[in-house]
Amino acid sequence: MARIEVAPLRPWTDFFPGSDRFAKPDTKDFTKWNNRVVSNLLYYQTNYLALVTFVFLLVGILKPLETLVAIVVVSVVFVVSVWVGENGAAINNFKKQKPSAFIILIMVASCILISVLGSIVVFMWAITLPLILIFAHASFRKRNMKNKLGFGLKKTFMGILLDSLGQQEETVQNDWI
Repeated sequence: MARIEVAPLRPWTDFFPGSDRFAKPDTKDFTKWNNRVVSNLLYYQTNYLALVTFVFLLVGILKPLETLVAIVVVSVVFVVSVWVGENGAAINNFKKQKPSAFIILIMVASCILISVLGSIVVFMWAITLPLILIFAHASFRKRNMKNKLGFGLKKTFMGILLDSLGQQEETVQNDWI
């Protein structure tokens, strides 16, 4: 296996520069929107990791057992989904044709399992809130020139994760859901 690289932490002024670098995505062109999201996820991945870590720590301090249950359940559902997607042709096709529906399915399955275990509030705060914040930032943050070029960030953890979900800028299809 190739060595995983760590992307640099982008400065706050680059990560959240001001309203002039944010714009509503073109919701009529899903390919363009998806390219923006994927590029931002790759470029700002370390900043997003810091955001997730902060929220996890905050919720983890307040509700440690429930946070652990939520992390384990979502991790298991995600790993099983990716494994089944890689080993099942029908699921792999669904994952590539409808990537957002695949991710929503993972979240719904996790939510159902966690609700059975009684940690739904922690799931909402510790896992869903950071994902919503990350998706919102990645959707609304305009790409800059460095971001558009990418600079080999596909060998990072986020690049590997996006690849396992079938999300590459150049191979995205037009129909999300």
